[in-house]
Amino acid sequence: MADKEKLTMVVFSGDFDRALGAFIIATTAASMGMDVSMFFTFWGLNVIKKNTGPIKGKGIMRKMLNIMNRGGSKRLKLSRFNMLGLGTWMMKELMKDIKHPTLDDLIKMAQEMGVKMIACTTTCSVMGLTEEAFRPEVESLAGAAYFLGEARNSKATMFI
Repeated sequence: MADKEKLTMVVFSGDFDRALGAFIIATTAASMGMDVSMFFTFWGLNVIKKNTGPIKGKGIMRKMLNIMNRGGSKRLKLSRFNMLGLGTWMMKELMKDIKHPTLDDLIKMAQEMGVKMIACTTTCSVMGLTEEAFRPEVESLAGAAYFLGEARNSKATMFI
């Protein structure tokens, strides 16, 4: 039997609409039988941070960064037309109107479909984040070498 085709994705953005797009593509690829890896780095880590819990960070600068940059799927904003949160609220209402899965639903669905979600160790170190900062769906923490190894063997590689 031939190896599964692979899709590898870097999720760099923490914008709500880009996160939705990333998870729609990931779950679609998984439903088509592809092996999918999502590598979250920099602001993309906000997508997979827990929605609740204490703000942690070693040192005053990391604590300040994590206060200003809480993250969590429920705090993400639209990349355009956010309008002090009104645009994001409208988008969520429009999604609800057509019974589109929420971002949280898509994250859970992706994990159930075998999508691997990996947080970047280098960015975590800079920002003072540990494994406890992330949702349970996050499989592991790994560095750029891991991502490049996955990308090298992928049919498609995306940067969102």
